[in-house]
Amino acid sequence: MERAGQGELPKHHGATQNEKLVIAASSLGTVFEWYDFYLYGLLATAITSHFFSGVNETTGFILALGAFAAGFAVRPFGALVFGRIGDLVGRKNTFLVTMGIMGLSTFAVGCLPSYDQIGVAAPIILVGLRLLQGLALGGEYGGAATYVAEHAPTDRRGLYTSWIQTTATLGLFAALLVVIGVRFLMGEDSFADWGWRVPFLVSMVLLAVSMWIRLQLAESPVFQKMKDEGTTSKAPLTEAFARWGNLKWVLVALFGAVAGQAVVWYTGQFYALFFLEKTLKVDGATTNILTAIALGIATPAFVFFGWLSDRIGRKPIILTGCAIAALSYFPLFNALTVAANPALARAQASAPVEVIAHAAECSIQFDPIGKNSFDDRSCDIAKTFLAKGGISYRNVEAPAGTIASIRVGDRRIDAPDPARVTGAERKTAVAAFQTEAKAALKDAGYPPAADPAAIDKPMVVAILTALVLLVTMVYGPIAALLVELFPSRIRYTSMSLPYHIGNGWFGGFLPTIVFAMVAATGDIYYGLWYPIIVAAATVVIGLFFLPETFRRDIDQ
Repeated sequence: MERAGQGELPKHHGATQNEKLVIAASSLGTVFEWYDFYLYGLLATAITSHFFSGVNETTGFILALGAFAAGFAVRPFGALVFGRIGDLVGRKNTFLVTMGIMGLSTFAVGCLPSYDQIGVAAPIILVGLRLLQGLALGGEYGGAATYVAEHAPTDRRGLYTSWIQTTATLGLFAALLVVIGVRFLMGEDSFADWGWRVPFLVSMVLLAVSMWIRLQLAESPVFQKMKDEGTTSKAPLTEAFARWGNLKWVLVALFGAVAGQAVVWYTGQFYALFFLEKTLKVDGATTNILTAIALGIATPAFVFFGWLSDRIGRKPIILTGCAIAALSYFPLFNALTVAANPALARAQASAPVEVIAHAAECSIQFDPIGKNSFDDRSCDIAKTFLAKGGISYRNVEAPAGTIASIRVGDRRIDAPDPARVTGAERKTAVAAFQTEAKAALKDAGYPPAADPAAIDKPMVVAILTALVLLVTMVYGPIAALLVELFPSRIRYTSMSLPYHIGNGWFGGFLPTIVFAMVAATGDIYYGLWYPIIVAAATVVIGLFFLPETFRRDIDQ
């Protein structure tokens, strides 16, 4: 693929009125789409209880996260479908269609009957709606980023597109505010029962506003020029992915930039939120409020790093953010435990929990079809109890045939032997074991939930802000980088696919993968290895293969 070289930057002293309208209209419309898409993640706990109540609690939460990830799984397919349409018929009309699909799907989630009402049809329909949302988002982002970049002057492309980069966080922020407001007005009981539906239903109003905003826009000048001259691509998918000259840059963009950006983004903005609520047992309202404050503090940095990338380049900022994330995640999440649930941190340090059992006689605490009760082996009985309580533990190998036990500090509690007790007797034995284990954990200082009065809220906000600042480093310049890598005739298609494979698969599956890794090992921090390894790999690949793009001419 031939691209223009770097040259002197033209001087611009401010955005024109038309450029401001383009940025504002494109960004606001995209904010509303992200609001719709992220509501599900914020309400994963409520969705678990209403749509995945037919399986055990740990599996239900992982399945709920899996349904959350389903929307991300199809994003690359949305990128192919709508990217092709965008390169064939135009940027504007394409993201009007994606917006309609997103808004209607989100509204339907708010109306969907629960598992108790219609059985297994409920989660099946829910996943179907998530797939529609993912297809829509797969076509939205590339269109908005391309549209803004093609209106921007060369020396302000990073700055202008950084406003699009704020939209994901602003959409999350808006969703948090709505969820917090509804929770406050209804109370926790009503919210958990039916109030969680209200934020989804509100999307119909946002859809109407978004459509009106987008209808005010004209077509991108770059695409309009190509259309007038008859130079638009007739086969954008073939040009983008069947020709090595362009395909190699798709692969470089994916593995040398977007994969790392994606895992940093979803660790900082989603896994941190789930970690606070599910693992550290901070109540949902407090978790949402603290996260919203951190997002409010850090969001302006998207624009700052977009602006900075116009001065020093996209590559050094993105790769530095990935490197810092890979080096800092373990200390940051350990610090988050100390700040959010200090009693848990003290108990883990003074009385670590161990499961003593033969590894081959233990199951992974994940049952996607809900058929495993985890009570036919002593090791499973022990681990199920700890997994349900969110207790971090270490595995200690024992000889084959050993009856599993839990050690809390110096105290050891033997699990029941299912070979010796059956039926009602087994249930009684399991209940007695759990009662004794709970007492041991309580005596060792393990809290059933985070004490609101003991939470160091300023420190939690500071740590969350640090995590989001890393997000702003990797995400602020990424749109400009992707736009600049590809020629205008196949830009929508070419940039959308690596972006949505990276963010849809590497990032979107992150919460599910991380919690599954935690369930498999018992270590609440073990899942962090996933984003750390991906971010570190991106740094290495990006250093050697990713070109600098920040002064390229994109009007060709």
